[in-house]
Amino acid sequence: MTPSTKRGKVIILVAPSGAGKTTMAQRLMAEFPDIRFSVSATTRPPRPHEVHGQDYYFLTPEQFQEAINRNEFLEWEEFYGGKRYGSLISEVENKLKKGYFVLFDIEVKGALNVKAQYGDQALAVFIRPPSDAVLVERLKNRGTENAESLQLRLERVRMELSYADRFDHVLVNDDLDRCYNELRELVTSFMNETTTH
Repeated sequence: MTPSTKRGKVIILVAPSGAGKTTMAQRLMAEFPDIRFSVSATTRPPRPHEVHGQDYYFLTPEQFQEAINRNEFLEWEEFYGGKRYGSLISEVENKLKKGYFVLFDIEVKGALNVKAQYGDQALAVFIRPPSDAVLVERLKNRGTENAESLQLRLERVRMELSYADRFDHVLVNDDLDRCYNELRELVTSFMNETTTH
């Protein structure tokens, strides 16, 4: 199915690390050809397998700051170690104009900014883990966290969970397939709504 000449809409997925958001995003894109990922800009260096413009737009700190100064971001945030990530307005708008549904996999505050700007043309879904204990277990099993970084992540998770009620829907990922099916229903319904302009 090719996208229509109708303007697309925005789908926002938010979840703490380890809650299954990336898997959900990949499954949605595999199933719905009209969903396109919003490629973020970042100041962190590319990893060996990453491609500029496909995985991220890799910008120098100076380029990123210039883009902020020119109001080119829908949202941006700075993380530990001074690394910045943001969503470029031009990247999103180009896809929306072609009739695609633009999928965001971003942090809580950025997600709420995007939702505020697109209003009912954006579906914002928060995916939460069944419990803190499950999340800790998932993060430990990744083997990428030391005790200190695990503690920082958990503090961040508690902050993120405090925002959950500001989203259109909250799904609990206690079973990946069941949670994905709920998400799929929400997305299908949202994509089929008539756009009013």
